[in-house]
Amino acid sequence: MNEHLLEALRFFIIDSIKILFLLFAMIFVVGVLRTYINQKKLKKLTRGKYGVGNLFASLFGTITPFCSCSSIPLFWGFLEAGIPLGTSLSFLITSPLVNEFVVVLMLATFGWKITLAYVISGVLIGTLAGIILGKMKLEKYLVKDMIKQDKEKKYYTFKERFHFGLHEAVDIIKKLWLWVLAGVALGAIIHNLVPQDFFVSLVGRGGLWTVPLAIIVGVPLYGSAAALVPVAEALFAKGIPLGTTLAFIMSIAALSFPEAVILRRAMKLKLIGIFFGVVAIGILITGILFNVLF
Repeated sequence: MNEHLLEALRFFIIDSIKILFLLFAMIFVVGVLRTYINQKKLKKLTRGKYGVGNLFASLFGTITPFCSCSSIPLFWGFLEAGIPLGTSLSFLITSPLVNEFVVVLMLATFGWKITLAYVISGVLIGTLAGIILGKMKLEKYLVKDMIKQDKEKKYYTFKERFHFGLHEAVDIIKKLWLWVLAGVALGAIIHNLVPQDFFVSLVGRGGLWTVPLAIIVGVPLYGSAAALVPVAEALFAKGIPLGTTLAFIMSIAALSFPEAVILRRAMKLKLIGIFFGVVAIGILITGILFNVLF
């Protein structure tokens, strides 16, 4: 037990430093970049008809190699730049699900057909879930003191842009650091003190209910999609259907308790619940389709 506690403590310290550093760096970079963006044009682009903005955000998410917790600062940056909530959520969903690391690992493990199907399904989940969530008009469930949309302001020197980005990063980290530590602590406990075989055995016993059970079991866990591909290979090798395996991995990557804890600083519980529910339904449908097709 002492060994597990030490490993949990090591996980907590390393991930806390990593995530806080990534949050600070990403908020700073996004803040500086926002000073170059014409917000009126950006809003017009992301409010395109037929889900074009959601698709654009999902595709952008595929090239950002972040876990769910590390994607959050870009999500806030989108909201503060005036990008609609549904479009911003499309990015938040797809970013941890699909990225170049996942594609490379899945190509080596499962081949190009399954990899392509996974990428398309990840983009579709992000796009369609974002459209649905956007139609539900959920902005009232955002925490207003955390998400403040920028007023149009012109910046003439890089020094002004630098100071804006630095102020944004410091201000948000001050509001957020306790929530980050709480989320990482929860992830450390689950990751190191709960045997992985326990969750794997639950998924394997699901019978007809393997896909929904895989999602329910996957949500409490914590990890990036890239790190979970070897786990998917091991589960598949044990005879667990491909759709069930990928649903398990998707739920860990896109939906996790640590992510919910950090999001709580910017979202009310009702919005977090609706967000998790819609994405879980998308993963459920994808898992069932994969089981049927493969």
